[in-house]
Amino acid sequence: MSHVPHELAEEFPDKIEQMRALRQSDAHMSRLFDEYHEINRTIHRVETDIEPMSDMEAIRLRKSRMALKDEIARVLNEAPAE
Repeated sequence: MSHVPHELAEEFPDKIEQMRALRQSDAHMSRLFDEYHEINRTIHRVETDIEPMSDMEAIRLRKSRMALKDEIARVLNEAPAE
């Protein structure tokens, strides 16, 4: 298991400018980015033993993060490149 946070800039390095533009122009995407970052930070704290959490809750959060990342990837692939 990796203890490295899964930052969106690292997940989509070729889409950084597109993500910045979407964050500023699309309230829904801005909320998705914020929710992803919040969940991602929580998972990182759990994986590094800073914040205790049950295994079931950690799995639920990882699934949520994956679903958010999939939705973000879908939008990034459908949106015109900046």
